Amino acid sequence: MDLLRDAYRAYVDTYRGADGRLPVMMQLKLTHTMMVVDAARRIAEGEGFDAHTALVCEAAALLHDTGRYEQLKLYDTFRDSDSIDHAVFSHDIVKGRGWLDGWPEKDAILTAVLVHNRREIPSDGMDDLTLVASRTVRDADKLDIFRVMEDQLEHTDWRSDSRAFWNLSTTAAPSPDVVECICAGRPVDYQAIRSLADFVIIQVGWMISGLEFATTRRLCAERGHLEFRRRFLHELTDDPSVDRVCDAAAAALSGPANLFTH
Repeated sequence: MDLLRDAYRAYVDTYRGADGRLPVMMQLKLTHTMMVVDAARRIAEGEGFDAHTALVCEAAALLHDTGRYEQLKLYDTFRDSDSIDHAVFSHDIVKGRGWLDGWPEKDAILTAVLVHNRREIPSDGMDDLTLVASRTVRDADKLDIFRVMEDQLEHTDWRSDSRAFWNLSTTAAPSPDVVECICAGRPVDYQAIRSLADFVIIQVGWMISGLEFATTRRLCAERGHLEFRRRFLHELTDDPSVDRVCDAAAAALSGPANLFTH
C-alpha cells in the first residue's frame, strides 16, 4: 500500500506550480481523497471487514478521483456533464500507469474506481470483494462530500464564486422533479439539477437511500451533516419540500441497518 500511495502522490505532484503548490481546486481534491481513505478505514473497522478486504477498500478509495486533476486542467470544471466522466477517466489513468500491476485484487479495485459515481452499482456478476469495495468507496466518498460542501459554504464566498457547486443558481427553489425522485427512492438524473438547493437536497437524499452501511449512517448522524443541510436549505428557500425531505432523512439515519449487509 505504501508503494501505491507514493505513486499516487508523485502523480499529483506533477500538477504543482513552480512554488510547489497545487491550484486551490486541486488541493481541495487531494484533501478530499485523503479523507475518503480515512472514511473507508472507519467503515471497514465499524463493519468488521477482514484485513484483506479493508486493504482493497483503502486502495480503491485512494485512487477513486485520480482523474480529477487532469479534468480540471483540461476543462476547468469538475462537472462531468460539461467535461468527461471522471470515474472512467480515473480508471483509465490508473490502469494505464500500471500502478496495480501485480496486485491480485487489481480488477476489484479498478471496478470500484469505475463505478463509484454511478447512480446504481451494476452488481450483476460482481464478486463479493468487488461489491464490498465498490459500496465502501461510494459511502466513504459521500461522507467526505458532506464535509467538503460544509467547508466550502462556511469558508468561501459561495454566492459570488460557486465553481465548487457547478456554478448553479443560488436563489432558485428546489426542482419538484428532484424532490419527487428523492422521496420515491428513485435515482436522480443529475441533468435535472438546476439550483444549489437541488445540489444540497440530493445530498440529503443520499441519507435516505444512498448509504449502504450502518457505520456510514452512524458517522453521518454523529457529524451533524443533516442538521447543517436543513439549516442551510432554509437560508436558500422557504419551499416546504425542505422539511419533507429532511424529515425522511432523519428517520432513515435513525432506523435499522440498510438492506445491504456484507
